[in-house]
Amino acid sequence: MSQAAEVKRDRMHLRLDAKAKRTLERAAAYQETSVSDFVLATAVAAAEKVIDSHEKVTLSAPDWDAFYDALINPPEPNEKLKEAARRYRERVGG
Repeated sequence: MSQAAEVKRDRMHLRLDAKAKRTLERAAAYQETSVSDFVLATAVAAAEKVIDSHEKVTLSAPDWDAFYDALINPPEPNEKLKEAARRYRERVGG
């Protein structure tokens, strides 16, 4: 089922003062949409931006080159890495 055809089943309630409500109604009117649709679209867009800022990493060109090189030509594991792998295997039983 496509997102457009998906039935909205969940509900959220929020309390706001009269000024905030008027502001949202005014903005929704400019967008020619309902207050609910305006608030939902705006909140989801803001949530996605916050999630992206915490879950995505943007590298400069030199940093990307160093990262890519490490993936393609990984260095030999040193003693600290070997020890960390050993502790991990002990913990997860692998």
